Amino acid sequence: MAKIALFGATGTIGTQVLREARRRGHEVTAVVRDPAKLADPGGGTTAVVRGDVLDPASVAGAVAGHDVVISAFGPGSGDPSALVTAAKSLIGGVRSLGTGTPRPRVVVVGGAGSLRTPGGPLVWDRAGIPASVLALMHAHGDALDFLRTVPVEEVHWTCLSPAAQIAPGERTGTYRLAIDDLVVDDEGLSRISTEDFAVALLDEIELDAHAGRRFTLGY
Repeated sequence: MAKIALFGATGTIGTQVLREARRRGHEVTAVVRDPAKLADPGGGTTAVVRGDVLDPASVAGAVAGHDVVISAFGPGSGDPSALVTAAKSLIGGVRSLGTGTPRPRVVVVGGAGSLRTPGGPLVWDRAGIPASVLALMHAHGDALDFLRTVPVEEVHWTCLSPAAQIAPGERTGTYRLAIDDLVVDDEGLSRISTEDFAVALLDEIELDAHAGRRFTLGY
């Protein structure tokens, strides 16, 4: 059983990550700006504390004593660049804990925009992507670029990018993995349910197979 600090627990992906972690018996601390928004986290081994993923000092205070930190943070309708701020804040907060005690691993929910498509170009180079979506894709890409500058020996990080299409659906417990290439099915579709994304993310926490790397998944 791992002690997990989860940022973004009230979001679409974070909700499923919280549910999957509890399903497996992990001890989860949901770190939220307003604890009232998660007044009923499901009981069991879930605690709710106040914290801000955009503030390194707040991150440090919330994650101390945990084994893993998950960021399922999303900017919503706000500035996409907050994704970069969050990545830097997570790393900065974990770094500030020093080396006297084990630093928690950092697992970040990334984006699909910087993945290679079967034809060669990146997802975000496809024609017809709305400007708002494109801005979010590039912000995820900038956050990943930052993570790649962090020595894994210093902060043990991993980034999981979803398929091109991710939405609530069924928990099948099955998926296929890749590193920087979009995972597509026989019909050329790249998709994953939020439930199976959470399965893969918790599998990574338990297996620790992609330290210092971004990886992705799909059906």
